[in-house]
Amino acid sequence: MTEQRIILEMGSGNSLYREDYTEAACRAVQDALRHSSIVLFKSLGYEHSQMRVQVTIGVQRPDQVDCATVAATLPRGRAEVTAVHGGLNVHDSDNNNTHVIATAAVAAFLPIKAGAWKLSSPNS
Repeated sequence: MTEQRIILEMGSGNSLYREDYTEAACRAVQDALRHSSIVLFKSLGYEHSQMRVQVTIGVQRPDQVDCATVAATLPRGRAEVTAVHGGLNVHDSDNNNTHVIATAAVAAFLPIKAGAWKLSSPNS
């Protein structure tokens, strides 16, 4: 069986006052998760444990993201979290503070036997 991506969601999160890259990353993942509802598990008899969840976090300082902490926020599946350069830092010179904005891409994969599913066109 090969893995097939069944979902891809994006989200963003921030840490406005603490410059906490992990906090911003966790918020970005939670934002992405709020956009999805995967009903196929119950409908098709899949177990959530079969799902591999691949998370990519974009921040200006990827070395400051605790990927294990981010992975622990995922409610289902086997998590793989990677932090890469991206996101955005916005400096507030009036208050000498940096606002951290993280982006997240959350992809879910299931092992699906080749040819088990077929997408139909809208006209079929």
